[in-house]
Amino acid sequence: MTKENFKQAIIEAHQRLENLSQLASLAAEKYIGQDSPRELLQQAMTEISISLEELQQQNEELIATRHLVEAESQRYYDLFNFAPDGYLLTDATGIIQEANYAAAKLLNVRQSYLIGKPLAVFVHQTQRQKFRQIMLQLQQQGQIRREELQIFHEEGSTDFPAELTAIAVQDSQGKTGNLRWLFRDISDRHQQDQKIREQAALLDITTDAIIVEDLHNQILFWNQGAEKMYGWQVQEAQGNNAWELLFKKTSPLLSAAQKTVIEHGTWQGELYKFRKDGVERIIASRWTLMLDAVGLPKSILIIDTDITEKKQLETQLLRSQRLESLGTLASGIAHDLNNLLTPIMGIAHLLPLKYPHLDDVSLQMLKILETNAKRGGDLVGQILSFTGGYEREHTIVLVSQLIEDIKQIAQQAFPKLIEIKTDIAPNIGIVVGDSIKLHQVLMNLAVNARDAMPHGGKLSISATKLFIDENYARMHIGATANSYVKITVTDTGVGIHSEIIDRIFDPFFTTKEVGKGTGLGLSILMGIVKSHGGFVEVASEVGVGTKFQVYLPSKEGNISQVIDEIELPRGQGELILVVDDEVAITQITKTTLEFSNYKVLTAQNGIEAIALYTEHKDKIRLVLMDMMMPLMGGETTISTLQIINPQVQIIAMSGLARSEALVRTTGIGIQGFLVKPFTADELLSLVQRIFHEREWGVGSGE
Repeated sequence: MTKENFKQAIIEAHQRLENLSQLASLAAEKYIGQDSPRELLQQAMTEISISLEELQQQNEELIATRHLVEAESQRYYDLFNFAPDGYLLTDATGIIQEANYAAAKLLNVRQSYLIGKPLAVFVHQTQRQKFRQIMLQLQQQGQIRREELQIFHEEGSTDFPAELTAIAVQDSQGKTGNLRWLFRDISDRHQQDQKIREQAALLDITTDAIIVEDLHNQILFWNQGAEKMYGWQVQEAQGNNAWELLFKKTSPLLSAAQKTVIEHGTWQGELYKFRKDGVERIIASRWTLMLDAVGLPKSILIIDTDITEKKQLETQLLRSQRLESLGTLASGIAHDLNNLLTPIMGIAHLLPLKYPHLDDVSLQMLKILETNAKRGGDLVGQILSFTGGYEREHTIVLVSQLIEDIKQIAQQAFPKLIEIKTDIAPNIGIVVGDSIKLHQVLMNLAVNARDAMPHGGKLSISATKLFIDENYARMHIGATANSYVKITVTDTGVGIHSEIIDRIFDPFFTTKEVGKGTGLGLSILMGIVKSHGGFVEVASEVGVGTKFQVYLPSKEGNISQVIDEIELPRGQGELILVVDDEVAITQITKTTLEFSNYKVLTAQNGIEAIALYTEHKDKIRLVLMDMMMPLMGGETTISTLQIINPQVQIIAMSGLARSEALVRTTGIGIQGFLVKPFTADELLSLVQRIFHEREWGVGSGE
């Protein structure tokens, strides 16, 4: 029974009692004036009995209603008192009149303690001005939603961020009667928000491009890595079609990739994408399908890594590997040829002595035989130069004098239709090397330039000094962060086709007619330059000409200073950390280094190495790191060490094939690489070279 029904029942009961009273009065009047009052009295008694029964029923309903109201009141009190959020009832000035159990628990006080206290005393002092503004807003607008305040109470040692919602209840006169408050602790939410901000920062720190696309290729998320990789700012990229933005045309591979990721959840492969400036990049792309709450495909998460430089290095590595294998073959051939040519030359020389009366024809034939044997010997010498078979003592080479010598020879021997010009920068400096071999390098390039200009042209030889940084060095095998002399030989000849330019350094490859070239010139040139710690670059355009650039490490100071430095010194007690899971390798390496006056620490895995480096990082000058170890691999360990000290000097070691090992270590900022098994000379030479470069300020050390 509702309150309104109960009220109506009471009114009806009173009305029936009133009717009964009137009926009794009427019966009395009739009794006085009539002869049969019994019937009237009987009728009145019946009415009274019925009314009594109705009153009894209504009384029972009233009691039941009271019990129901009490139960509802208790239920409301329980809901109010044990709700998970804090509830407060205050007057219009903020004095607490009621408080539930959750409010007392959040404020860390008793419920009775809260009654009569101003709510403001539980607000942090720095935010009480904001609380006053909230109170004013409640007076004016009647409610506030999701306001944040720092709750603080010294007595209860309470200090947490809270979210407030409140309404103002008006009295009968339309004025604010009391205020009802709901508040909850949002510390966990703040921690989650902080974690999300940290994760978002990590997404922006990474150099990889992280992109989220919907199933129609519209870009939903674009991190800072994507901005740097592709050149499009986030506001330019979001909402656009990724295929239209990053690809000049849609390839079947894209459609196949999308189909695969939707069917199987993942896809990875290499794609050619374009930057905003139109530059094509080679991208290692990994796609992951993202699902919604009910498990349906929602979007695609794409992580892109720019591997353009890696691919360029792979091309150079393939060329280097091809040269290395051909060099091994050439070395064996040279050895056999020497064994064959030695007796031939000896016999050709001895026969005229043993038979002095030989006719002129026979002597001429022996002369031809000896001459051709000598030419064969020269060819063997070139092959051995290519394979490193000949080693001469390195001396001081004046670059300016070297170029002037080549210029004089060219002016005397080359056709007059070829204009020869040199341009040597002032104070070009010196290099340490084999002057004869370096002369051969420039002479070979000059002769090739002459042959490329049968109808005349311009041959330019220039020299400048420059410093190569780490970024450039990572893109060119053989280059290190160092000072170089760059010698450039340029012609205006026929040029080299792009289809064959990658093969010009291969042994026995030539574009000249049969009998006019051995195909060994550029191969030998490459070997000589590499043996001097340098490298070669070439650029050509058909019909325009060709430019060769030879980079040779330069030396500063005067000649006497450089001569003193040719023989690298022994160790000066530098501390070196050797990391390898093979005990035998760490022991022999440790013994070798200690024999050469170095101090050594050893570690068996990456975790142990990090602990030792952290303990001795101010003393450790160099780390020798195996790339293949359990628990923590070399690459991860190197990255961790570089976080601890970005200037850490590292030599990587690996038993993998050279090309694979170099690819694995590309881009991780190492200073050197040793292929297992290595000799003591190789180890000590590399260690001394790194310390020597640091001393001269051309390495990446401290």
